[in-house]
Amino acid sequence: MKPSSTQTFQKDAKTEEFVPLFAYELLRDILIPEMLGKDTNEISYWVGKHIARTFPLLSNEEIFSFFQEAAWGQLELVEQNKKEMKLELTGEIVERRLLMQDEPSFRLEAGFIAEQIQSQKNLVTEAYEEIARKKKKVLFIVRWDSKDPVQN
Repeated sequence: MKPSSTQTFQKDAKTEEFVPLFAYELLRDILIPEMLGKDTNEISYWVGKHIARTFPLLSNEEIFSFFQEAAWGQLELVEQNKKEMKLELTGEIVERRLLMQDEPSFRLEAGFIAEQIQSQKNLVTEAYEEIARKKKKVLFIVRWDSKDPVQN
């Protein structure tokens, strides 16, 4: 029996060596924006959605765990109602990115969250981020429409 993407992610995350933070920053914050130019934010959002489809997760807890394993920071649910949820991203990597960049982008993470929640709720879902530089965190606002189911 073939393992699920979630099982594969969890197994690989435990056996992989850690990449130095500086190497991650070089790729994520210097090389990729240089290659993509002005389209970096839009493409990053769609790449985040693609990553989410590659690693389908079944719960918020699995999403939070994925964020830590991917070295994206600590993600936690702040508030939720029938139409939206607010998630907060914190941690050393987030603080470094906010400190070292004039306009850090968290569109990759937003796209990932949007696709995971869309898959879980089976409703068209979008996410956007609000950067709180002084508080050293990023707030993701995730919205879905209960009248707009995903078309398969």
